[in-house]
Amino acid sequence: MEGKANGPTGGRTGRVIDGPTNPMVTPLLNDLYQFTMAYAYWKAGKHEERAVFDLYFRKNPFGGEYTIFAGLEECIRLIANFKFTEDEISFVRDSLPGSCEDGFFNYLRGIDCSDVEVYAISEGSVVFPKVPLLRVEGPVAVVQLLETPFVNLINYASLVSTNAARHRFVAGKSKMLLEFGLRRAQGPDGGIGASKYCYMGGFDATSNVAAGRLFGIPLRGTHSHAFVSSFMSPDEIIEKSLKSSDGLHTCEDFVGLVQTWLNKIQWSSSFSGIFGETNQSELAAFTSYALAFPKSFLALVDTYDVMRSGVPNFCAVALALNDLGYKAGGIRLDSGDLAYLSSEARKFFRAIEKEFGVTGFEKMSITASNDLNEETLDALNKQGHEVDAFGIGTYLVTCYAQAALGCVFKLVEINNQPRIKLSEDVSKVSIPCKKRSYRLYGREGYPLVDIMTGENEPPPKVGERILCRHPFSESKRAYVVPQQVEELMKCYWPGNSGKQREDLPPLKDIRERCIKQLELMRPDHMRRLNPTPYKVSVSAKLYDFIHFLWLNEAPVGELQ
Repeated sequence: MEGKANGPTGGRTGRVIDGPTNPMVTPLLNDLYQFTMAYAYWKAGKHEERAVFDLYFRKNPFGGEYTIFAGLEECIRLIANFKFTEDEISFVRDSLPGSCEDGFFNYLRGIDCSDVEVYAISEGSVVFPKVPLLRVEGPVAVVQLLETPFVNLINYASLVSTNAARHRFVAGKSKMLLEFGLRRAQGPDGGIGASKYCYMGGFDATSNVAAGRLFGIPLRGTHSHAFVSSFMSPDEIIEKSLKSSDGLHTCEDFVGLVQTWLNKIQWSSSFSGIFGETNQSELAAFTSYALAFPKSFLALVDTYDVMRSGVPNFCAVALALNDLGYKAGGIRLDSGDLAYLSSEARKFFRAIEKEFGVTGFEKMSITASNDLNEETLDALNKQGHEVDAFGIGTYLVTCYAQAALGCVFKLVEINNQPRIKLSEDVSKVSIPCKKRSYRLYGREGYPLVDIMTGENEPPPKVGERILCRHPFSESKRAYVVPQQVEELMKCYWPGNSGKQREDLPPLKDIRERCIKQLELMRPDHMRRLNPTPYKVSVSAKLYDFIHFLWLNEAPVGELQ
């Protein structure tokens, strides 16, 4: 989708904003009731009334106490290019009752988002329930048409980013995390989105080539069991020569060099009793792969037997490469007891270094895969392991532990009149009116509380005590003296307001923001088991107004 002239072209850079990454994200990516409401608004002459909607979620996912906000860029890309085509208008006409008047479809032809304003928390931020992620202002019919695509674009993006961040937290900062979920993702869009937002959430690379091209994510991947089992013997290798890394000489029989090293390992007293004859077809596969990729040789060692064949065969090839000035990349384990096998492989590498004097061989990288999730990472940490990198797929990209984040899009003001949505379930009562949101930090630099205020209230000030109240529980309140105050909402689409628009940062910068935000959080908010809830509050003035409006809108019962 090409960028069109639809409102402001750009923030400080002034560039035109491209359309959504997925060409299926159009004004028709919507629920039918958005169009029926738009028609009813138009029929009643209400379609141009100025409305304010908040997009937020009610509960943190995965039993945790934090969420990563993601998907904002795709929302801005949509509204920057929001325009119905004639074919789309024709389809809407056919989908609505025949009694709908032609004037409504003429109205749809003129719709864009030039009169819409979007204020949002920066993408990649740590966020919490009830605090608006986005505030969308504009003509009520137009903003209503943005509800479904916005919720769709933010729901999964934020969920999978949070899932990635949780995996990163359990794995630790020092481990490399690789997203391997494309084949198990919910369709192509699920696969592309997962790769993008897992990278944002702290993963280091992806196996997804399309995502690497689209978003500049580093790519990782070597070979599968099929490649190993496709070989029968070393005799299949026709081209046996390999140039040294400096290009000064050529080994004419690399296959023979590998076999020589395997014999040396077998004859060494350091490895007696560990293995005997290794699988020669596996050795052929490893040798062939090393000939193809001598600078990045990494072998999958569990096709037949990890310690009796895979690891010794890998070491023979790695030592042969070392003779020619190359450094092998390491091994991957895709089955079995990963804690035990990684530890045994590390012992083997250590013995190789000691026996043959190959400096650094002990630190050969060990990658583990095989249906990993938060629980298995945590269990590996408790057992003790020697894994350097984890390839994680199914449980990560499908968000197996929780199906959806549950974002909602609620009207909070129309024609400058605050509105509230009531429910017998207090967690579903909305917080009315146009608001501002702040994060208050304590002496130790950790965030203490997020507070929402009315738009025209004075902002909290550093060093000044402020009363923070739970939105709905009268007894839950606390005074805070902030050492730092951060306003959360920024203008990402000013419409015709003339305000400065924030630029959309590159994915790498959003990822850095996410990592830094998570480092700022207090450890007890982050832990997997029984994390401390982060406090979300409203000002005293907004608290009073919420309950005034609540009483004003709730019908009074009558006892007979």
